Amino acid sequence: MFKKLPNKAWVVTVDMGYGHQRAAYPLKSIAQGGIITANNYRGIPNKDRRIWEGSRAFYEFISRFKRIPLIGEVAFDIYDKFQSIPDFYPKRDLSKSNIQLSETYNLFKKQDWGKNLIDKLAKKPLPFVTTFFITSMMAEYYNYPGDIYCVLCDADISRTWVPPKPQTSRIIYLASNRRVKDRLKLYGVRPDKIFLTGFPLPEENVGENLQIIKQDLGKRLIQLDPDKIYISQFKKTLQSKLRDDLRLKPVRPLTITFCVGGAGAQRELGLEIATSLRKEILDNNINLNLVAGCNLDVMKYYKKEIKSLRLGTKSRHIRILHESTKSRYFNAFNKILRNTDILWTKPSELSFYCALGLPIIIAPPIGSQEIFNQKWLQSIGSGINQEDPRYTNEWLSDWLKSGWLAEAAMAGFVEAPKYGTYNVKKIVFHDPKGAKKVKTVLQY
Repeated sequence: MFKKLPNKAWVVTVDMGYGHQRAAYPLKSIAQGGIITANNYRGIPNKDRRIWEGSRAFYEFISRFKRIPLIGEVAFDIYDKFQSIPDFYPKRDLSKSNIQLSETYNLFKKQDWGKNLIDKLAKKPLPFVTTFFITSMMAEYYNYPGDIYCVLCDADISRTWVPPKPQTSRIIYLASNRRVKDRLKLYGVRPDKIFLTGFPLPEENVGENLQIIKQDLGKRLIQLDPDKIYISQFKKTLQSKLRDDLRLKPVRPLTITFCVGGAGAQRELGLEIATSLRKEILDNNINLNLVAGCNLDVMKYYKKEIKSLRLGTKSRHIRILHESTKSRYFNAFNKILRNTDILWTKPSELSFYCALGLPIIIAPPIGSQEIFNQKWLQSIGSGINQEDPRYTNEWLSDWLKSGWLAEAAMAGFVEAPKYGTYNVKKIVFHDPKGAKKVKTVLQY
């Protein structure tokens, strides 16, 4: 594990889906008093809670409503236009503010939204590190006396992540990749307020000098390339990068982990996967993890449907991951990833987990941000769009025989940023020279 720093910061996130909390979770070791959830902390005023709950309820509703044929798609498309990301080219000044920011700042001005939290934290002005744009703006608006850092959670961002007057803003941005860094400049953020860190990954999955990644990847490649098509062709390169960690004999059945979103979107896809792979699961050739997160309804849905497939007796080879809290869920999920060979998910913040040497089968994106995450995954070669899930057993078999997924695993390991957590800590505690360099090739 990386050497723990003695420094502490206020680490602030929001409970809205999984993305913002997943980005905050790896920073728990520096979080003074634990990670703070801005929309659900002890002592939050009722008026603030109501504002947060309104936005969260609408987000979860629209995510679920998207599954309704025709009208669901139309409603979501209208909602998504308000958070859409403009084309990057031609490069131009995109610093003009928008309606969403005006509404946000009106809530600051008229209802003191967030003032209670900032006033509490200002009594001990540690570095303020947040994974959500609104909380960074709250800190600036209410004159938080310490440094303010905003961790970016996607491969590209909308204009709403930056204040109305970015040229004079105090917020320091910790960018997940080069495109986000360049996008912030188009939005008017001063270059000295931008650091390219990479997305914060769990230290328990990275390890000091990437040792845990290398151990897991060394076992994973033969799972993904059983005929050694890719391994034979690039054996010297693999040995130079993984050394003694490269294993040429399988240590477990091929293990697939499928994740739904926080609102339970795409849970039906998990059932289609299980149905198509039923024989392989029963024959002990495949392990399937269905990740329900903290969503009790999704967990119950999977339990019922798995039972109907008569897979319940094979619990050792099909597992439903459900936990009562986000913290427990992230902890359990990170442990599962160590023995996962393929991560199947919509291109959420989990896209950055390809850096762990995990090939990603990309489920359909939901929203503008996820479309850009998908492009990023494809541009570095670590993500592959799913084929028809009803025939997973057929096309997955072909992919394994070709060594394609092993190649995708190595692409993620080589190309994606791996030191995000380490870099964030270094920069927050004023040691930018100690940060690890992030690969800055133009990726899409």
